[in-house]
Amino acid sequence: MSADPEWIETLRARLLAGGRADIAEAGRLFTEASDDQLQALAALVRGRYHAPGVATYLVMAIINTTNVCVARCDYCAFYKLPGQQGSYLLSYEQLCERIDALRSLGGTLVGFNGGFHPDIRIEDYAELFARLRARYAADAIEFYEMTVAEFMFVTKRTGLPYAEGARRFAEAGTRWITGGGAEILADSFRLRHSPAKYKVEDYLSAQRSILDAGLGSTATMVIGFDESLAERLSHIERLRRFQDEVNGRLSSFLCWTYKPYHTAAGGQEVSTAEYLRWLAVCRIYLDNIRHLRTSVLTRNADALLGLAYGANDFDLPTEDEVTTKAGATISHDFEALLDSARALGFTVTRRAPFAPGGAAA
Repeated sequence: MSADPEWIETLRARLLAGGRADIAEAGRLFTEASDDQLQALAALVRGRYHAPGVATYLVMAIINTTNVCVARCDYCAFYKLPGQQGSYLLSYEQLCERIDALRSLGGTLVGFNGGFHPDIRIEDYAELFARLRARYAADAIEFYEMTVAEFMFVTKRTGLPYAEGARRFAEAGTRWITGGGAEILADSFRLRHSPAKYKVEDYLSAQRSILDAGLGSTATMVIGFDESLAERLSHIERLRRFQDEVNGRLSSFLCWTYKPYHTAAGGQEVSTAEYLRWLAVCRIYLDNIRHLRTSVLTRNADALLGLAYGANDFDLPTEDEVTTKAGATISHDFEALLDSARALGFTVTRRAPFAPGGAAA
C-alpha cells in the first residue's frame, strides 16, 4: 500500500492536534484525495463530537404553507406567482391535517417552508404559529416555523429591520427559524439563478439577527446546480467564518442535492459519489459545527453512506412538496432506511429535535 502524500499527512497531523483545514486544502481534498483518505480525515473531525459507529435520526415533515412566491428562482419547480392557477395558501385546518399525518407516522418535527408570499406579514405568521403551538403543546412536536429566506422577505414586507422582526417572532413564541434558502452562498451564483432573492451578506445579517434574538437556527447548502468549485468553497468558507463570529450558535449543517426535473434551470443530478466526497469535505472544513446531517430527502438510502463520510445525523422525511415537484421520492418504509445505516455498521438512535444552542434535546 502506498503512503499518503505529504500534504495529506500534514493535514492529518494538524487535525489530530485539533487544528483546522484551510480553504485551499478543502479544494484539494475534493479534487485529489481518495475516498479512503476523505473518510479517514472526516472521521477525525467527526470524532471531536461524536462516538464512532453511532448516528442519530428523527422523523419529520417539511410542510409547505404556500407555493406563492415572487422570487422566480430558476431552480425551483414548486412556485406559482400570485393568482396563478394552482397557487395555494394552506389554512389552519389544512396545516393541522398535515401535522396529524406526521404524528400518525411517529414524527416529532415540522419544518414549515413556503414562498415569498407578498400578502403575508409577521403578525399573520405569528398568529398562525401560536395557534399551532397551542394545539400541539402536549405532543412533543417541535416547529421550525420558516426559513431564513422567508424571514428576510416577510420582515422587509412588514417594513421592519431584521433585528425588530426577529424580536417580534421571539416575543410571539417562535423558537426556530431554520437555515433554508441558502443554496450556494456566492453572489455570482445568486445573480445567475435567483437575483430577486438576496445577496450573501444580507442573508447572514438576517441570520445573525435571528440568533441574537435568542432563536435557534441551522446551516444548509445545496449542490449540483452549475456552481463552480470556487463557489462551493466560498459557501463553506463564509459559513465557517460566520459560525466563528456567532460563537458556534448554528446547531447543525445539512447539505443536500439539487433535483433538476421540471425546473427552468434543468441540468443533471450529481452522482452519489460526488455528494459523498463533498459531504466529507464539509465535515473536515466545517469543524465548528457539531452536527453534520446527510440528506435522505434527496438521496434516499444512498444518503446513509454519508455516515461513513463524516455525517452523524439524518432525517426520515414524510413529505416535502418542494423537492418532490422537482423529482425527489419519499419512502415511509423507515425500517428499511434504518437497516441501510445498520448494514454499514452504525447503531442508530432516534433523537428529539435539536434545542437552541446546538445540543440534542
